[in-house]
Amino acid sequence: MRITVVAVVMVVCATVAHADVKPQRDFNLQRFAGKWYRVGLAYDSPKFVPYRDKLKASVGIITVLPNGNANLTMWDATPAGCRIKVYQYEKTNVAGQFTYFSTRHNMVKDITVVSTNYTDYALVIKHKVFHREYTQVALYGRSHTVRNSVIQRFRAFALSKGFSSDSILTPPPAENCPPPASGH
Repeated sequence: MRITVVAVVMVVCATVAHADVKPQRDFNLQRFAGKWYRVGLAYDSPKFVPYRDKLKASVGIITVLPNGNANLTMWDATPAGCRIKVYQYEKTNVAGQFTYFSTRHNMVKDITVVSTNYTDYALVIKHKVFHREYTQVALYGRSHTVRNSVIQRFRAFALSKGFSSDSILTPPPAENCPPPASGH
């Protein structure tokens, strides 16, 4: 019971702290489902700095569940090889906003789809409070490349959220991640 109350309080605090971030108007999860490439990332965690030049574009697949929640299956290229992770996104009472429990940080995180046209790009913000406020902004594309105007919009949004230019990345595609045999 105590864990549930703490989780609810954390979700409420994260939502209040990031109330200025609005989700995509009339967000449609069914249209959002499918394959996405993370082609841009803004992240200012000091622990991430040594890895910035090693970052590769990730691949993810959003699957809608019957209850309105979603699963994100994500493939990340790491020095140890291609890693797969599955995230369970729980819907909130606001379309385009989700929460998920991070086993890595042992806390609930807030995910908001800020903007998408469903066919080319999506701008997503992840927020958490963990010893200090951390935020990530990600740019997703339906292919490995997106229009330059979309990249500029992503950069402008990240800068407006306080990210330095150095923390805004557009990584190259990962090779063989996911492996061709996986069918993704």
